[in-house]
Amino acid sequence: MANTVKSQKEILSNLGIKTLNPMQEEALLAITSSENTILLSPTGTGKTVAFLLPTLQALDAHNEFVQLLILVPSRELAIQIEQVIRQMGSGFKTNAVYGGRPFTKDKVDLAHNPAILIGTPGRVADHLRRETFSVEGIKTLVLDEFDKSLEIGFENEMREIMAHLPSIEKRVLTSATQGVEIPSFVQLKNELVIDYLGTQKSKLTIKKVVSEEKDKLKTLVRLLHHIGNQPGIIFCNFKDTIQFVSDYLEDNNIPHGLFYGGLEQIERERALIKFRNGTHQIIIATDLAARGLDIPELNFIIHYQLPLKAEEFTHRNGRTARMNAQGTAYVLQWEQEYVPEFITTREIVTLQDKKTRLQSKWATLYVSGGRRDKISKGDLAGLFFKQGNLERDELGVIELKQDCAFVAVPISKVKAVIEKTNNTRLKKKKVRVTQLL
Repeated sequence: MANTVKSQKEILSNLGIKTLNPMQEEALLAITSSENTILLSPTGTGKTVAFLLPTLQALDAHNEFVQLLILVPSRELAIQIEQVIRQMGSGFKTNAVYGGRPFTKDKVDLAHNPAILIGTPGRVADHLRRETFSVEGIKTLVLDEFDKSLEIGFENEMREIMAHLPSIEKRVLTSATQGVEIPSFVQLKNELVIDYLGTQKSKLTIKKVVSEEKDKLKTLVRLLHHIGNQPGIIFCNFKDTIQFVSDYLEDNNIPHGLFYGGLEQIERERALIKFRNGTHQIIIATDLAARGLDIPELNFIIHYQLPLKAEEFTHRNGRTARMNAQGTAYVLQWEQEYVPEFITTREIVTLQDKKTRLQSKWATLYVSGGRRDKISKGDLAGLFFKQGNLERDELGVIELKQDCAFVAVPISKVKAVIEKTNNTRLKKKKVRVTQLL
């Protein structure tokens, strides 16, 4: 663990942030000065940075135990927060634990105590039962998207975890939803509420697209061609529908990724990687993707199946038009379909019969070496520039993991780049380079 704590200025510089937004400024002051804080702010407004800045500042660089515990409802959110902390360059060891990942991997990571532990309630409760790490040093608890954790059935695990934490001095709860009841086991007293819900002027446009056919598939394809090559999410209510839609898009040569609860964790992670680096412009998802995912700014979302609750409609729409950007939510409706009262829009889109080429210029390469092998993003860039003969503008997003890396390169150069870089040495390790299909 580092002996010096990075300044806020250094951390923001590492994140590429020049100034904090008003919500982040207020949250920083509130969390620093208050024992109990509730932070309410829409998706995409920077809540992660808002709670990390003050909680990181409170860490003791000489303390060898876990000091900050962050509980999250999903694996993806745990991974996202871990990546943000690494990007901050805080100097503190950070680990994420979650279901779907081998417990033995957790034990290896936790053999040397991290200062910051991020996890889903189920996996953290499991660790506490097995006494994998000490809880004596945990002074700060963050319940990120706490309402979602309660909604998906983690209340018992959260209650169990709270009962194991004798030394909590500071609690931070975050949500993008108004009016959620906070259970008594959280032990909030004299909490300070930072409420930025409803303060943003949304630049979201909601448009209706009417389908003559009940299955809406032909209309969906026409809509995608109408929108053109832009990043967006198609929302469905069920995983069976996702497969049905996916098969049709595949038949129509429209590249896309899938994201839903039934997928293996590694498949979900890789779908997001390909979405973030532009290999896929479109992802078909359930409401699991409506909150807390680290994905780029979206130009649109499509409600292929209409949401069942007003809350789901709000969260889905919150994936686009974020942070003052503009975005469009398309409501795809069969002409005889019942539309819930909470879906209101008067603008109806007339689709043009145009055939846009819906294909990305990027492909994703897998590299069999990562942070654990002392490999950096600079090392990977060097490999693809020197051995791979890529120009500066031909190297896309690089995502570095503990044991591997993912690199975006032009589709047109995939074969040549693999031939030149596969089985080469990178920091004393012979790495394999293959295409992620």
